[in-house]
Amino acid sequence: MDLRKLKTLIELVETSGISELEVTEGEEKVRIVKSGSAPAGTMMMMQPQAVPMAAPAAAPAVAAPAAVAESTGFTVKSPMVGTFYRSSSPTTAAFVDIGSKVAEGDTICIIEAMKLMNEIPADKAGTITQIMVENGQPVEYGQPLFIIE
Repeated sequence: MDLRKLKTLIELVETSGISELEVTEGEEKVRIVKSGSAPAGTMMMMQPQAVPMAAPAAAPAVAAPAAVAESTGFTVKSPMVGTFYRSSSPTTAAFVDIGSKVAEGDTICIIEAMKLMNEIPADKAGTITQIMVENGQPVEYGQPLFIIE
């Protein structure tokens, strides 16, 4: 399932009154759950029988907004739940580093979700001033990834 389909499904859950959506497409299965304990509009996507990542990620999620509040730049947020990678393979250079100039649409990272590698584009042109996630770290939907100024 590609990134556009996942975004569409997330928007469907956000705008409708449903709290859970499960879609199976061939061997791929996506389950989107609007969490009642999370702030309004926050959702988690998880594979069936997977342990939700909300509890371990709670401490970093609290620290990240403080860093965002200090910045005046544009925040690039994760469009999905998955694993954050700064490069396409362990042997290649990172897509961007602090100080890198990016154009709108340039690939700035990859998020692996359900064994699919999703290239994440820059939403705005500018300079990367902060990288807020470590390589290989799990990320949640809406989690800040980069600051572009």
